[in-house]
Order: sequence, then C-alpha cells, then structure tokens
Amino acid sequence: MLIRRSSRASLATASLCLVVLALGGCDSEPDTTSSPAKGPAVIVPGEPGGANRTMSAEDAERQRADDDSPNSADKAYVRMMIEHHSQALLMTGLVPDRAGSAQVGRLAERIAAAQGPELAALRSWQKTHGGEEAAGGHDHDHAAMPGMATREQLDQLRAARGEAFDELFLKLMITHHQGAVTMATDVKAHGNNVQVEEMADDVVAQQTSEITRMRDML
Repeated sequence: MLIRRSSRASLATASLCLVVLALGGCDSEPDTTSSPAKGPAVIVPGEPGGANRTMSAEDAERQRADDDSPNSADKAYVRMMIEHHSQALLMTGLVPDRAGSAQVGRLAERIAAAQGPELAALRSWQKTHGGEEAAGGHDHDHAAMPGMATREQLDQLRAARGEAFDELFLKLMITHHQGAVTMATDVKAHGNNVQVEEMADDVVAQQTSEITRMRDML
C-alpha cells in the first residue's frame, strides 16, 4: 500500500509539473494582437465628378515613387531643347562650304550625327506628352534659353570663311553646348519624367566631352 501511495504521489507531482510547464509555454508565446498599425489611411482625390478613395500610407508612398508623370520642368526642357538642337544643326550645316579645317568638319559631322536623332526623340516625346514647340525660328533671340546664338552672331558665321569661320564656329558652339548642359542639369534637379532625365544625362555626358575637345582646337 505504501508503494501504491508513493506511485500516486509521483504521478500527481508529474501532472502538476506538466500543467505548470504548459501554462509557462502559453505565457511565452508572442502576442500577435498588439502589432502596430501600418499608418493612417490617405485620401486620394478622384477624377473630376468622381468620388475620392482611400489607400494605406504605404501604398500612397509607393505610388508617389512610381509616378514619373512629366511636370512643367520636363515640358519646358523638351520645348527649349528642340529649339536648341535645331540651331545646332543649322550651325553645323554651314560648315561644309565655309570651314577651313578638316578637323572642324569632322567635329560638325559628329555633332549633327548625335543631335539629329536626339531632336527626333525630343519631338516624339513632345508628341506623346503634349506641348508645342517654341514659337519663331532659329534666327531670333532667345533671352531665356542659355547658349543660343543671336541673329547677329549667326549672320557673322554665315559671312565668315576659312580660319575666321572655324574660330567663330568653335566659340559659338562651345557656348551653345554650355547652355545645353545648364538646361540638362536644371531639368535633372526639377523634372520628374524618367525618359527626360535619361535624355538630359546623354546631353551632359556627350556635350561636356565635346566642349573639352573644342577648347583644345582653339
């Protein structure tokens, strides 16, 4: 009988230990009911005449990051750069009949070969995203557009020949390229469209290199 009582006592003690362990295990589980919220909802305005909608703060931030809709800086840059490239092609078109140096001739060919396709890409972008080309022509003054040659300077370039043409062409084109780099740098800071930024990157890289080359030619 003593043995039986001892056995029952041992079993009771073991059962009590299991209950304690079970309770302790429950207490140690993480509390998943107190996780913090992901942030307040954001109200998104609907289309004109439509109802507003809501989305989480995370979704709203993700949408802002993915949105590369062109802004006014992008459209202004494309409009001005179309005019800028057009004048560069006008200037390079004067080279074959006027330049005295074959080196200047080859430079002009490289500039035209690069800016011709760039001009086509700018016009294609503008057609897709809306906007109008700058009014006027290549020969009028462009006070708001850095680097553009004036009407008087273009007249001087048309009248020059040989070494005089080469020197004036290089000086005007250096200034022209510097203006393009200024505009490209500005739109990279204030624009929002990825394609415009990529075109501006190409302008900065290529025309900075050509500025160095032209300075060495003077």
